[in-house]
Amino acid sequence: MLTQPEDATRVALDGCVRLSTVRAGDSGEIVELRAESHPDGHGVDVHELERRLLEFGFVEGARFEVLHEGAIWRDPLAIRLDDMRVALRRRDAEDVWVRLDAK
Repeated sequence: MLTQPEDATRVALDGCVRLSTVRAGDSGEIVELRAESHPDGHGVDVHELERRLLEFGFVEGARFEVLHEGAIWRDPLAIRLDDMRVALRRRDAEDVWVRLDAK
């Protein structure tokens, strides 16, 4: 099980990073979803956020590629998730742990 990093920047844990730290062009695999980073900062409770992310397809083993980052604070992220495209706010992407492909 992954542990919460002390710093929310791009910190590798067992080869995993938060989806919120990725850059355009990065790709990899979803490892884990844990809606816990900002319980009051999403506009919905953590259980609802987790449910929504799962419904979008952020499930263990799903492949992703970051297609685009927004112009303001690099937010939101445009992500190809298996066969669909999803826009996701970085604060919501903090709760998705991924393993990046080697470059």
